[in-house]
Amino acid sequence: MGVLQGKVVLVTGGGRGIGRECALLAAKEGASVVVNDLGASVGGGDLGSAGPAEEVAAEIRAMGGQAVSNSDSVSAMNGVKAMVEQAMDTFGGLHSVVNPAGILRDGMFHKMPDEDWDAVIEVHLRGAYNVTRATVEHFRNQGEGSYVLFTSTSGLIGNIGQANYAAAKLGVMGLSRIIAMEGAIKSVRSNIIAPFAWTRMIATIPVKDEASAARVERMKNGMRADQVAQLAVALASPEAHAVSGQVFAVRGNEIVLFDQPRPVRSVSRIEGWSPATILEQAVPSMAASFTDLGATASVFPYDPV
Repeated sequence: MGVLQGKVVLVTGGGRGIGRECALLAAKEGASVVVNDLGASVGGGDLGSAGPAEEVAAEIRAMGGQAVSNSDSVSAMNGVKAMVEQAMDTFGGLHSVVNPAGILRDGMFHKMPDEDWDAVIEVHLRGAYNVTRATVEHFRNQGEGSYVLFTSTSGLIGNIGQANYAAAKLGVMGLSRIIAMEGAIKSVRSNIIAPFAWTRMIATIPVKDEASAARVERMKNGMRADQVAQLAVALASPEAHAVSGQVFAVRGNEIVLFDQPRPVRSVSRIEGWSPATILEQAVPSMAASFTDLGATASVFPYDPV
């Protein structure tokens, strides 16, 4: 028996990349799966297609599993509610949501069009809100439910050219934390994963120099979507009942647990502070504890395991 035997799982973005691998593995581990994918381009601008989601659902059925496809958008609450209704009508329940659906519209912040900001926030942050808000009351009422949401080191650490994506993904971190805190009494869990994996989204990142080319090759060869799926499915399982409110990354065969913001240093002045004394005393005393402006590659400079 698999770790999701008898459970019903909704996987968004399930037609390609990480979502596809999550859907396939969830089915192999015993779940009935609603495979959602809008079937749009990486930037979300093209008209969608039901093809990718149905291809994965058909693959699951061909290997003896249970799956249906859905091509609604996570950015529309009505579409998400339709996914939930489809799970209920087809399989009689819903126990977990795995939400890697996403788009990229990269660009330097000082040149970013409003529509690129809005589109990324809608899919990633509004999408995470939609899939959780549409299901949380059901999970609470049944006394069981899990969310596996997706963040990014672009938000946790930072990457140049991804202000919209970083803002949305750090917002997902805050959302997941509160869902976990509020859901604990009802056995509703939420965790997030920052994935390192070669997908069509990563393939859109421009290669401008030898260092970035080498980084891309490392991702192609050593960081796969199916490796991320292993953790996602594990976290979706009721066997992970003690794991909630956590931030993980998957990088090849390496699973990373991130810390979460906590005070690292404080300074006090009995007579109070002025701008001048802050600059003269507080800032120098805290400077050694400042976080540098290094991007993700500076935090993970080594080859994947």
